[in-house]
Amino acid sequence: MKEIETIAENENYTAVNIGSLDKLMDYSLLHPKTQKEVEGKVFVQDATRATGTEISFQSLPPKRELSYFHIHYQNEETYIILKGSGDFQVDDDSFPISEGSIIRVAPAGVRGMRNSSDEPMVYMVIQSKEGSLEQRTFVDGERVACEPKWK
Repeated sequence: MKEIETIAENENYTAVNIGSLDKLMDYSLLHPKTQKEVEGKVFVQDATRATGTEISFQSLPPKRELSYFHIHYQNEETYIILKGSGDFQVDDDSFPISEGSIIRVAPAGVRGMRNSSDEPMVYMVIQSKEGSLEQRTFVDGERVACEPKWK
């Protein structure tokens, strides 16, 4: 199983590299509930020490579907399709997805997807507690003076 590479870190950040998205199948994990191996998926919360989101990347082989539909109890998920095409289902609605598609699903939404193409589908999922975003980007911050170190 491939390991996530830590690039740099201090008390204010953690930078990691999962490598080329074409090599996601090098990752695998043991599903904590089913105890089955899940190939082509990597979670980055622990590696980045994130405290408010869970982010995962996955490669779904051609002509395959996720092996189950699921819900969450507290967390909404945002799926971002980076490569490939297929179909996504939430509850009784099914619709086509492709590179650039972004789907937010509320916790109670019954979700699943399939790759209907002849190419691997690569996507990321951002999971966070529903309703937890209290401020938007422009309100939750300010500009500060800083000299770029890359010059």
